[in-house]
Amino acid sequence: PEDAYIVKSNPTKLRCRATPALQIFFKCNGEWVHQNEHMSHEYKDLITGLKVREVMINISRQQVEDFHGPEDYWCLCVAWSHLGTSKSRKATVRIAYLRKNFEQDPQGKEVPINRMIVLHCRPPEGVPAVEVEWLKNEELVSSMTDDNIDSRADQNLIINEARLSDSGNYTCLASNIVAKRRSATATVIVFVNGGWSLWTEWSPCNVPCGWGVQKRSRTCTNPAPLNGGAFCEGMSVQKIPCNALCPVDGGWDEWSEWTLCNSLCGRHRTRECSSPAPRHRGKMCEGNSEATENCTDGLYRNLRHDVKPQSMEGSNDVALYLCLGAGIIAVAFLVVVVMLYRKSHSEYGVDVIDSSALTRGCQSFNFKTTSQGNPLLLNSSMRSDLTVGRTYSTPICFHESADKELFDPLPDIAVKVQSSFMISLGVADHATFPDKVPAETYQRDLGCEYCSTMERRKKDTLMFSRPIAVDKEQPRTSGVFGHQGGRLAVPSTGVSLLVPHGAVAEYMSCEVYMVINQGESSIETLEGCEILLGPEVTYGPSNLDLFCPAAVTVPHCAVVDKENWNIQLRRKTQDSKWEEVMLVDEESTSCFCLMDSTCCHLLLDQPGSYALVGEPLNQAAMKRLKLGVFGGLEASSTNYCLRVYCVDDTPHGFQRVVAAERTRGGQLLEEPKMLPFQANTFNLQVSIQDVPQFLWSIKPFTTCQEFSFSQVWCSNQQPMHCTFALERFSPATAQLSCKISVRQVKGHEQILQVYTAVAEGEKESPPFFMQTDCSVTSQTGPKAFKIPSSIRERICATFDTANAKGKDWQLLAQKLHLDRNLGYFAKQHSPSAVILSLWEVCHPDADDLDSLANALEEIGKIHSCILRPSDNYFKASFGYSRHVLV
Repeated sequence: PEDAYIVKSNPTKLRCRATPALQIFFKCNGEWVHQNEHMSHEYKDLITGLKVREVMINISRQQVEDFHGPEDYWCLCVAWSHLGTSKSRKATVRIAYLRKNFEQDPQGKEVPINRMIVLHCRPPEGVPAVEVEWLKNEELVSSMTDDNIDSRADQNLIINEARLSDSGNYTCLASNIVAKRRSATATVIVFVNGGWSLWTEWSPCNVPCGWGVQKRSRTCTNPAPLNGGAFCEGMSVQKIPCNALCPVDGGWDEWSEWTLCNSLCGRHRTRECSSPAPRHRGKMCEGNSEATENCTDGLYRNLRHDVKPQSMEGSNDVALYLCLGAGIIAVAFLVVVVMLYRKSHSEYGVDVIDSSALTRGCQSFNFKTTSQGNPLLLNSSMRSDLTVGRTYSTPICFHESADKELFDPLPDIAVKVQSSFMISLGVADHATFPDKVPAETYQRDLGCEYCSTMERRKKDTLMFSRPIAVDKEQPRTSGVFGHQGGRLAVPSTGVSLLVPHGAVAEYMSCEVYMVINQGESSIETLEGCEILLGPEVTYGPSNLDLFCPAAVTVPHCAVVDKENWNIQLRRKTQDSKWEEVMLVDEESTSCFCLMDSTCCHLLLDQPGSYALVGEPLNQAAMKRLKLGVFGGLEASSTNYCLRVYCVDDTPHGFQRVVAAERTRGGQLLEEPKMLPFQANTFNLQVSIQDVPQFLWSIKPFTTCQEFSFSQVWCSNQQPMHCTFALERFSPATAQLSCKISVRQVKGHEQILQVYTAVAEGEKESPPFFMQTDCSVTSQTGPKAFKIPSSIRERICATFDTANAKGKDWQLLAQKLHLDRNLGYFAKQHSPSAVILSLWEVCHPDADDLDSLANALEEIGKIHSCILRPSDNYFKASFGYSRHVLV
């Protein structure tokens, strides 16, 4: 008989055979087993022709447990024949078991590449002896298929030379005939420390003249640090002094002597540019090197030309006097006409001006009569702030030193100043919509009326096609990514890029960058009533080739409604022209676009420059404006300026305002607020209210200022602002309280409450102004993703495989509310992986893992179990206290 084990409560069988034998009986623990417990049968051996007798008995768990002896429960058998008797070997019977807890779990490690890795594992006690196997990311590891791995060394796992592919989650698996036990997962990270590249060539001297600096640089890309490896030690830039030869401008020598008179009564003289001669890119001498004059002091010329009739001089004087008289009469007539006209329209006492004339602190004059009791407005001795005109090609400003640098970064634009009485009468330029137009005809009708008005305003009124960016330096970020992927984010802009796991080939790495273009090219390409809804974003390099699409997030300022907007994604071609990639509301297999209330999430296969362009379909279309009010004392310390900004509601747009105000020492006086701005062609009015009149005075005609509709609607991420200049009656006034009303005519209104200390040393900026974006712009490896890599792989392996019961990636997309444009997912190598990447960028908060777990749990309730349930595994991965059924 062979040794046997009792598993749980199941009895075990012992067999004994002998030939030739007449009888066989078992003897257990020294006692004969009763004949009735034996089961025997005979058969003839086909080879020898002898009869073979086989006997079998059952041993129960109770029998083994009841035996108490110095050794294990044992049995042997005795056979009789005509030749005599024979005894067999002893066979032991033991109860099999396997403890639950490992005596030593493997521990996670971070090791440099090419180092040895030893993972220790002491399995739980068990009978019979426990066998140990190793799993990496749920797949069996064997030394038979990989010479670099030794899994037979005393139940430990040895990796002789660590490779990047050896990074993963390792599990020790212990098993015998009773059960299998899994150890805790040990995460192994193989990292690469960075190494310096070769130095670049020395740059040219940074100054054209005198002492300057030359520099050279190197990058930590040989190799680039991976998986948390150490960055290169030392300087990435070296600088040395340099001396550039200064240019020497040329200087004239003394004139030479005059030559003798020639036959034409002329003479000449010369000089040379040699005192000093121009050197080192210096300028040549200005002026002529040769001079000529008449030798006869002009007598020759006068004899022929200088005789003028006296009668001609007299006639010229008479004509001059007649012209002066006519001019005086015309001016007097115009003055009388203007005074009579203003008197007849005295009921229009509206104090509204176009705020675009206030760029750089300018104040505006407007055609209006005063209300009774306000004699200042008709004081002829008071100097007007602006010269009134139809259209100004440049801002008209006070030429005072205190106002010179009021806001240099804002664009210089041409301004059309509207008269206040025209605004009051409602004749200000704006387009009109049909009262009721079917939805399907909006596009055609708007192209005739609305869009033509918008285009005319862009060209004639505002000339806004070339705005100047607030920041000269474009926001940029970059990072080096490997096979595990990662994430890029441009600080303070809401723009991010996700490189999925597996997008870069294994053992390879590439540098990826993102840039926000603040130049002019994107605005110049817009036609008709199209506007830029978010920043123009570029990611590259241009030769970047990923195995799966990158996920890009771009904020926008539109109030999304497909009935009111026609939104397109555009890409810049190699010849700097813009081509349409897709309509946001339509399906496409070239890219994927998903818009929520504040951001647009894109799945892109090609690097390049992208922009989100919107065209309003009717006057119900709206975009969001961010309003902010800043303040600060002027140089005189008695005047206080309030600057009200309007900018498209994106983090990037308002951050530019914050950065500009920070450089000039401005103070944010109220937390920024959002104002919906409607495409109804009506202007935006900004007014100051509730100013304490006994403490503060404000310049006349500036209490209400106005942005034209086109200026606001077509701002294309460029900030706009107007200024209210207040003057204290007494230097002891230390507080200012007032309200700023920002409203669109026949639209929404927002109130900004101002209450601030104006004395030096008492300013405290609200928390919003002081906040800064996270300094981490690049994350690589597993820490860049919310979904653990092991969970992601199991989900992809389950849903990428077609299933008759419908448990495929389309069900996953449906439960995650991403079931649109399914044709794009269908063409991907792993649709589930692309869906999870899109889910990652749509749910930036770590707490949103709850929604993913709920979706998987719902799928598990509808269908049978897709993955093997593992409570501890999901609890550890998601941080859940409840069981997630998948």
